[in-house]
Amino acid sequence: MGLEQNRNAGIYCRLSNDDERFGESVSIENQKQLLQKYVAEQGWNEVEVYCDDGYSGVNFDRPAVKRMLEDAKAGRIDIIVVKDLSRFGRNYIEVGQYTDYLFPQIGCRFIALGNGVDTSLQTANNDMMGFLNLFNEFHSRDTSKKVRAVKKAYAEQGKYLAAIAPLGYKKNPQDKNRLVVDEETAPIVRRIFTLRSTGMGYHQIALALNAEGVPIPLDIHYARLGKPNPNRCNHAWSGSCVRQIIRNEVYIGNMVNGKSQTLSYKNKKLQHKPKEEWIRIEGTHEAIITREIWDLCVALDKERYIKHECEEYQPSVLTGLVCCMDCGAKMHIRRNKQKKNGKTRLYTYIDCGSYRKSGITSCTPHSIREEALLALVLADIREKAVAVSLNESEIARQIIKLKTCESDSRMAVFEKELHTALTRLPEVERLMMNLYEDRIKGTVPETVFATLMKKYENQQTELTVQIPVLEDKIRKGRQGKDDTALWIAHIKKYTSIEAVDEAILIELIEHIEVGEPQKIDGAAFCDIKVIYRYVGDVDEAVKAYKEAA
Repeated sequence: MGLEQNRNAGIYCRLSNDDERFGESVSIENQKQLLQKYVAEQGWNEVEVYCDDGYSGVNFDRPAVKRMLEDAKAGRIDIIVVKDLSRFGRNYIEVGQYTDYLFPQIGCRFIALGNGVDTSLQTANNDMMGFLNLFNEFHSRDTSKKVRAVKKAYAEQGKYLAAIAPLGYKKNPQDKNRLVVDEETAPIVRRIFTLRSTGMGYHQIALALNAEGVPIPLDIHYARLGKPNPNRCNHAWSGSCVRQIIRNEVYIGNMVNGKSQTLSYKNKKLQHKPKEEWIRIEGTHEAIITREIWDLCVALDKERYIKHECEEYQPSVLTGLVCCMDCGAKMHIRRNKQKKNGKTRLYTYIDCGSYRKSGITSCTPHSIREEALLALVLADIREKAVAVSLNESEIARQIIKLKTCESDSRMAVFEKELHTALTRLPEVERLMMNLYEDRIKGTVPETVFATLMKKYENQQTELTVQIPVLEDKIRKGRQGKDDTALWIAHIKKYTSIEAVDEAILIELIEHIEVGEPQKIDGAAFCDIKVIYRYVGDVDEAVKAYKEAA
């Protein structure tokens, strides 16, 4: 008896976030008091209480349990006491390896008080331990499914799920899953997007923020909590940090969730999901930046805008914007030095990239001087800007008509047809249900039932097909109006433009198509097509406007 009383016991307690969420366990303190009382009643020496708070039981990568197992192997403790088997672990294979193999091998006694398990005794409860561990793992699997279902439901409702609000926002005091603009940090975000929209690179933006002494997002977060940032970092902006902000749709009022998930409830390694599986809900909160600025930054993120610096000359403002009208390849920027009258001048030419790479078998040169192309683009911008200033509404009408291939009167008809279809579909479904009930009651003959049911089923099929088609036409019509309004707001500022720079090109133009130069009566002519952002090619719309005028 004296030997038994001199046993050294270690108490293990665990509480996970899922336990708290679903109310499956008592607190750490209650577990500790219960087990300490039991150890004292047995007359054992309480060596230490090992606590893992906030850790899942599906694996043994927990600091306190690791320390306890090391102490058991070293002989510091010879009894482990837990409230129940689920506190020790919820992975039946790993729990079994410890209770059936390791603990007997090192002479350590294991007691799960709530389950009546004691490895030093031959009891029925010990024999049931394998089943109890299996049920505990089933509980973890079920809990994981519940948590995923809840998170998916929250994501589909447009709720914010992360622990820390993104820079520029803070969590709504009344609803922690909703974001509100943080007027203190929102100007930092606006400045980042403004700098990017002018063509400045991520690294240059980071350098500018560091030079101005702007703190990084995590430093701001922890400063508000009244403590230093515990993360190991240099506390300076980097290009990757800027890029992460630029690509975050949260700043235009959209909530995007479900970008990644863990492999399973046992393996917590994050797995990135394809974009088509992301859950994107628009308009969940107030935007910090405008859609126009966002579109410009998205365009700049594309590979076509990558510029290579050179000490000898500045990169062309047309880099990445020009493509071959015939083969579609990007145009190549070429510079030649020419001497004339003792002076050396640098000329910039733009050639078809496919021709430059593979020669005449793939395409023709399509060569044009940069200054000539810029002059043609400048003239096209002026022409469109003047046309808009003379009759904005007519230009808009012509563009929308060409973009959607539908007039305003047709759009009104589509909206009326959609309203009728949406009203009729539930009526048909109700009539089908009533017809079934009348058939069961015997108030409708079988032949009448078959005829009417076929009629209603045909109507239901037609309406089911018709509704999405009408919705798509109306959506395109509305999008066409919105895009046209955006383009007009941009282009009408440039009626008196004298020169184009990179910022103007990025703001207005999607890309420029260059045709093969042709010689007519000894003069060279080149077909140029400017594809504008939001509306594309508007030459036909302007031509129709001029003809109508």
